Amino acid sequence: MPFLPALIRASLVILLAATMARAGSFPDDLKVGGFAVGCQAYTFKNYTVFEAIDKTASIGAKVIEFGTRQMLSPEEPMVKFNHEAPREVWEKVKAKLTEKGITPVAYGVVALSKDEDVSRKVFEFAKYFGIRVINTESVEAIDTFEKLVKEYDIKVGFHDHPKRPDHPEYQMWDPNYILSVVKDRDPRIGSCADIGHWVRSGLKPVDCVRILKGRIMSSHMKDLNAPLPSAHDVFWGTGVSDVPAILDEFKAQGFDGPISVEYEYNWENNVIDAAACIGFVRGYGAKK
Repeated sequence: MPFLPALIRASLVILLAATMARAGSFPDDLKVGGFAVGCQAYTFKNYTVFEAIDKTASIGAKVIEFGTRQMLSPEEPMVKFNHEAPREVWEKVKAKLTEKGITPVAYGVVALSKDEDVSRKVFEFAKYFGIRVINTESVEAIDTFEKLVKEYDIKVGFHDHPKRPDHPEYQMWDPNYILSVVKDRDPRIGSCADIGHWVRSGLKPVDCVRILKGRIMSSHMKDLNAPLPSAHDVFWGTGVSDVPAILDEFKAQGFDGPISVEYEYNWENNVIDAAACIGFVRGYGAKK
């Protein structure tokens, strides 16, 4: 039948489009240098959510990852913003985001519960803001939140903190452990790749990213001044994390974000630091 090849081709196009939509590719207007890269609000933890949004907009980023502990604004410094805040607080943040042209794409690191009703509050929060990825370390709740991942079509990334010699039971630092947890789970469950914490754990980040190929849901990007537990953040491209190689691997895997600048240094005056990191990705994209 002469029409069959065309029909097959059309079906493949539809399948590819559906796969890309499921993978959550970002529109170009949210990208810098080919990636949806913005700030983790924790970078500005000494300020309010409104100020974190202002600072994110000021450096040319288009997206933000919310944390769980910041207060709302200088005008309402005692009002906390997170998934447990009243809806009117959410509405104020959404209006601020619209004003500044910033899109929330991730939320965390947040505890998820085995209690479905408790975890559902987090997913409802993410749904309200259009957040694509919830970042957590709650391995024990995976049976519960896997159901919610399927229901809401929202990804979950397992975040890694550094290796803890005094707590050998902590395994999230090891990408092989994360892979063992997620490999038989819904494909929207994977890793929130914290690059700096892998460096602090004595690992080579690009190798970690390769181990987790296809399972990178989000990333907290850091470049550190030394491969030591006590190392601190530096401008991307000037430290030991090999950010260009990591971005190359992300690109090869088809991962375009979200990537969060989580700059945990120079806390009171790190807008220029964060801007330099965004600028690095912009330059990376222009070079490519």
